Amino acid sequence: MIILGDKMKLIQREEYLNKMIRVINTPDIKVITGVRRAGKSKLLEAFIKYIETNINNYNIIHINYNEKKYDNLLDGNSLYEYISKNYNGEKENFVLIDEIQKCIGFEETINSIHSEEKYNIYITGSNAFMLSSDLSTLFTGRTFEINVYPFSFEEYIKYFNINNHYLAFNLYMNDGGMSGSYLYSETEDKNQYLKSIYNTMILRDIVQKYKIKNEPLLKKLSDYLLDNISNITSSTKIEGMLKNELETGDHKTISNYLDYLCNAFAFYRVRRYDIKGKSYLKSQDKYYLVDTSFRRALLGRKEEDYGRVLENIVAIELFRRGYDIYVGTLYDKEIDFVAMKNEEQIYIQVSDNIENELTLKREITPLLSIKDGYKKLIISRLNHEGYIKDGIEIVDISDWLLSK
Repeated sequence: MIILGDKMKLIQREEYLNKMIRVINTPDIKVITGVRRAGKSKLLEAFIKYIETNINNYNIIHINYNEKKYDNLLDGNSLYEYISKNYNGEKENFVLIDEIQKCIGFEETINSIHSEEKYNIYITGSNAFMLSSDLSTLFTGRTFEINVYPFSFEEYIKYFNINNHYLAFNLYMNDGGMSGSYLYSETEDKNQYLKSIYNTMILRDIVQKYKIKNEPLLKKLSDYLLDNISNITSSTKIEGMLKNELETGDHKTISNYLDYLCNAFAFYRVRRYDIKGKSYLKSQDKYYLVDTSFRRALLGRKEEDYGRVLENIVAIELFRRGYDIYVGTLYDKEIDFVAMKNEEQIYIQVSDNIENELTLKREITPLLSIKDGYKKLIISRLNHEGYIKDGIEIVDISDWLLSK
């Protein structure tokens, strides 16, 4: 366990900050989304420091609705008047608003100031109220979404300044990427912090937004997904499980609740892809948790399947790097990930341990069955440099996580 003391250390999250910088002066409304406590507010603060340091003629209009001093701006009209009053026509104007969903009527205000074409607009909001699927409805102008994830392995190493990355990965598997939990030296306190975030995310945000009537069913589905990360599942399968346990939940309701859990950035759904037919399959998806520390905090260790935890970490890293990912199917074989970005395509298998020759054969055989020329990769915990076998690259997971 790593003990830090009582103050949060800050690191520069360059990937996200650079993306915010690149879109300065574009006509989009920039919307920073992501799971609770992933660092959206701190990212906005870092962006302010960048402006102050690198832009000579700037005017920042910053509103943080977490601070009580902005309680007089909780309606759209007051917000519009405040922004207009603080506009400076002689300078480059930045409107930066944190937790914007607390302002009633914020949609009309943002649409109005966007139409004036004289502001750079950056906003953050609670995950349940700033959903990717809702942005085009909320805002009439174009939006540019910046999805912030918990700390990557690379950021974890930077935060703790660890030299041995093989050792660091074992710590990262335990600690996860929710940096707020790093302040707690005791596992019990760390878990309490993580439980509080997760339960708030479900019970307050999702229930409030979607007016959930069956909260016990939502909690049951959440626990099921936590316990079945990286397993093939479907709403029909879950409905059958509930009936076996003498609980109720129809197919449509279960499907909706699964959508809500994904909309809140708690889980990421991965569809299946028929490699031979080059088509997407509609049923039986996989679900990956935004950060595996939540699973350990809410369910306990039990008999942890590290292979599935590794697979979850790889999935989130692929999303972080901007890939579209799918579960590959080829005849009766499964490929953990088909990752696509622009013209690039990678086939990936993930395994906790491939020292056993039979295990290695099990992982490598599906990849060898694919006859196209795209890259094929096995990611595992080697604790040493990777190698090539039968034309397949085999790499240690910590080395891969640090590669670009």
